[in-house]
Amino acid sequence: MKLLIVGYGKMGRLIDQLASESGFEVVGRVDDGRDEWAPADAAIDFSTADALLANFQRYVELQVPLVIGTTGWNAHDDALRARAAAARLGVVAAANFSIGVNVFQLVAEQAARLMRVQEQYGAWIHEAHHATKRDAPSGTAILLRDALVQAGFNRPIDMSSTRAGTIPGTHTIGFDSASDTIELTHTARDRRGFATGALLAARWVQGRQGWFSMQDVLKG
Repeated sequence: MKLLIVGYGKMGRLIDQLASESGFEVVGRVDDGRDEWAPADAAIDFSTADALLANFQRYVELQVPLVIGTTGWNAHDDALRARAAAARLGVVAAANFSIGVNVFQLVAEQAARLMRVQEQYGAWIHEAHHATKRDAPSGTAILLRDALVQAGFNRPIDMSSTRAGTIPGTHTIGFDSASDTIELTHTARDRRGFATGALLAARWVQGRQGWFSMQDVLKG
């Protein structure tokens, strides 16, 4: 299977290194100063929000199924969905492609369902990433907050971020009362889990039309 990598930073280079293990041949790499657009069976975009918006028409023109790992473009979600639907394009978009994080999301949803009637508990989310990560809070933190809300937790959820060193990614969900504190934490050790999840999504989206999440991928 032929793969196009858009965004050749740390994640793009790691996907390039791991692609052959998942049965992909990288046929193009696109980044600032690197223009290797080519027909492919799938594209994985870990560029920037601005680059995604600028490049989306190229995906439509090439009719290439797309995996979006870029964050920070949520304000344009409806417009991109409409363009993908009109082109009958298959898209998997996720703030985090780690299998562990997606299981963590399901745990968070269950915790929210249990805590929504326990009004003595307040909630928070704290996330920590490397110093060069652009968005704060992270897309994953926003995803977790939305999961809590959708599960029925309707009280304020305080959010905070840390940017330091080379932290791959740590997310903590907390519930606190006068009597005790509950904390749920997911810690990434490296970026390999994100890359392998994105490659799994690129294979899964073959032959599909519509807009999907990593949860859809894991459900098969």
